[in-house]
Amino acid sequence: MVSFGSCSIYRRTENRFLMCSILKFHSIYGSFKFFHSKLNRGSSASDKTPKLEPNRNNHNRVGIFWDLDNKPPNPIPPYEVANKLRIVASSFGVVRHMVAYANSHTFSSVPHAVRQRRKEKELYNRLESKGVIKRNEPHVCRVCGRKFYTNEKLVNHFKQLHESEQTKRVNQIASARGSRRVKLVAKYSMKMEKYKKAARDILTPRVGYGLADELKRAGFWVQTVLDKPEAADHALESHMVDMMDHRRVECIVLVSDDYDFANVIREAKLRCLKTVVVGDTSDGVLKRIADTSFSWEEILMGKAKKEAVSVVENWKDRDILKRLEWTYNPEVDKKKYDPADVVIEESEDENIEDICDNVDDDYKDGGGAWWELDSDENVTNEQTPKV
Repeated sequence: MVSFGSCSIYRRTENRFLMCSILKFHSIYGSFKFFHSKLNRGSSASDKTPKLEPNRNNHNRVGIFWDLDNKPPNPIPPYEVANKLRIVASSFGVVRHMVAYANSHTFSSVPHAVRQRRKEKELYNRLESKGVIKRNEPHVCRVCGRKFYTNEKLVNHFKQLHESEQTKRVNQIASARGSRRVKLVAKYSMKMEKYKKAARDILTPRVGYGLADELKRAGFWVQTVLDKPEAADHALESHMVDMMDHRRVECIVLVSDDYDFANVIREAKLRCLKTVVVGDTSDGVLKRIADTSFSWEEILMGKAKKEAVSVVENWKDRDILKRLEWTYNPEVDKKKYDPADVVIEESEDENIEDICDNVDDDYKDGGGAWWELDSDENVTNEQTPKV
């Protein structure tokens, strides 16, 4: 008679066996289903969409170095020129550094074309305020949205209300410290950015024509040097050398026509860096030394961006040929082929004297010299046996 305990044990073992078999079946079926779905998904994806090609972009780190004293962006707006220059430089690799140097006189000076436009705008505003000229659409404040029928009223409103508010924000952030300053910057960031965008079109810069601010807006690091001769050249040259020493760039884009930078360009080429010069001089010293060169007109018209593709391909071909080139290095060759490590083997020519001595001994034993040939009679006598 089977007891109740043995039945319960039997049932537990049977259930455990069934559960294990079910789990194994699920695992096998799941793996098979996943593999089958993966094959189907891969085949459909390959049929519908093209295969992804490897990224063949050039990953050279590019640095733009702009000599504003020698090559200011006149009479084109600085922000537009800076963006065009960055787009062209990005064709040679990844733009990591954008630097511009100039003295205070360059930032405070106003080009002739900008002065002319300012005079025309002032005349228009005077005629508008007198009622001689009437606009079809009113002037709109880009900060608060209020409308004005004359530009003079818009400027007065902007200065009295929004400029004073901006000054309070800047002073409040400057006086704060620690986490309070971080919170204020986060609180006023949107308002300050909105004010800056509106002020570019409404307010005329007190000094210059906003060259430094426009270049900073384009992403350049702008530095003012002392009002001394060639101060900007020396500062920019030392910055370029420092970048080369720390290996932060593989391609240098110099915006200048000053031949004083010839030594820096030569040094960059000796360090196997790519060099690009942007200037207006058709046959300058820098353009003859650099790998390639462009003019302002080619930069602005987009011609330089198209030519940069072929320039990069030529650089790649040149690098491949340099790798295939054989160069003689006496130190390396001396290490590879050291005379002390060469094992000298005895050749057969060195033992020729011993061989000759043995031959002479054989002929001496026969009773004749080695040059005396045996006659036929001697051969026949030797061959016939004695009776």
